[in-house]
Amino acid sequence: MTQKSPPLTASLGFGLTARPKPSRSRKDEVAPTEERRAKILVVDGDAESRRFTNARLSGANYLVETANDAQSALDACVRSRPNLVVTDLHLDEMNGLALLKELKSRWPSVTVIIVTAHATIPEAVEATQCGAFGFLIKPLEKAELLSQVERAVATSTFARVEGNWRSDIVARSHLMEERLGLANRAAGSDEPVLLTGENGTGKELLARAIHAGSARREKHFVAIRCRDADESALEIELFGQPMAAQGGEAPQPGGAIAAARGGTLLIDEIGDLSVRLQVELIKALGGAPGGLSPLRSEARLICTTSHDLKERMQTGEFRQDLFYHINILPIEIPPLGRRREDIPLLVSHFLEQVTEVGNKKIYSPAAIELLKTTDWPGNVRQLFDLVKQNVALSHGKIMSREFVERSLGKEVKKMPTYDEARDNFARNYLTQNLQTTAGNVSQSARLAKRNRTDFYKLLARYRLAPEDFKNDGGGDKKAAAPPPV
Repeated sequence: MTQKSPPLTASLGFGLTARPKPSRSRKDEVAPTEERRAKILVVDGDAESRRFTNARLSGANYLVETANDAQSALDACVRSRPNLVVTDLHLDEMNGLALLKELKSRWPSVTVIIVTAHATIPEAVEATQCGAFGFLIKPLEKAELLSQVERAVATSTFARVEGNWRSDIVARSHLMEERLGLANRAAGSDEPVLLTGENGTGKELLARAIHAGSARREKHFVAIRCRDADESALEIELFGQPMAAQGGEAPQPGGAIAAARGGTLLIDEIGDLSVRLQVELIKALGGAPGGLSPLRSEARLICTTSHDLKERMQTGEFRQDLFYHINILPIEIPPLGRRREDIPLLVSHFLEQVTEVGNKKIYSPAAIELLKTTDWPGNVRQLFDLVKQNVALSHGKIMSREFVERSLGKEVKKMPTYDEARDNFARNYLTQNLQTTAGNVSQSARLAKRNRTDFYKLLARYRLAPEDFKNDGGGDKKAAAPPPV
């Protein structure tokens, strides 16, 4: 049975394309995209009220989904990730305030408006303290509803930018949606952005997305990579010529800084920049926080790092004043292991990139499940490389689980199942317990808060013998021996 792929929103699967992509700097090369609409979830136990609110919001060009209780609302949030939730205060089983708290605990960035026909000041205060954006009183006036919803959407994770700025980022996990919401807000500012995360998570791709969503999108995006770069060559590439040779009290930077004028300058892996060049970069940034910054006025600065810069500051490898200059808008990109629900979507996107029309290949459901549970130390980049390798080496159109297992090799760890993880924990716990008591079963059972019979059953299940943990002269071997089977 053929399964439709979900619509691609884009990929921290990043600019890792098998075929060259057209430049984003020319307007006529950007494909037209359908206008995105904010997603709103309406939660109300009254059917007539749900229909009324749905009609008002749909008529205002929002994508609206409805739910009649809190559990249905939570299920809808897992499924569709709304930008805004409009919920009645009085719901069955879980009221609106409890739903608000649950929503904020699961998705801190979600925006929530509370609606009620019987408002009290304490309820309004509590709703505000719990993170509600607003509090509306029934019957809802159209103008008031639409006005507050518009303001709420403007502060939500919804992106209002020209074109599909995030079209290269494939994601549907709430973690990535939250990061994209932060990136959208960063795109509306000229302040420096610091993107952190492990290698292969897509930091440069997100930097390009921020540029594409900003007012500087028609200007140059210039990337400088610090990792493994020769210091002298990097200095020339960044500043145009050695800063010491420029002379004068206020040398004019050239190089990448000049090339990015009006656009965006990306300094990739800034943690690898030498201390000497950090000093020169601070000069280009204006010298002190709050001071006039020539670079900031000419180019928007985005930096990336896979290092812990605070740790590097403690060892003297990274300057504190530079850190405070670049860490105005920090965004951490989660590793692939924390966003496993994105893996099938990423795999589908990569297959589109690396297979030709008429020669499409797919993974079997069992193979996809293996990919979802595999450990990915190299993150999305490693997953992309594996898909390329699998497509090149496979003979049939369907790539099986066994084929993928062989390509992963023994050195790649597979994420254990729940049962495997539970058994490993239990075995390790019992081992440590017996080591602590030197094999004394009675004492071990008391520590585990189990009776002796249950404890012996656990030892038999995990094939642990108490006598293996006894000291040479200690313990009662008769008492410690497991009962006959």
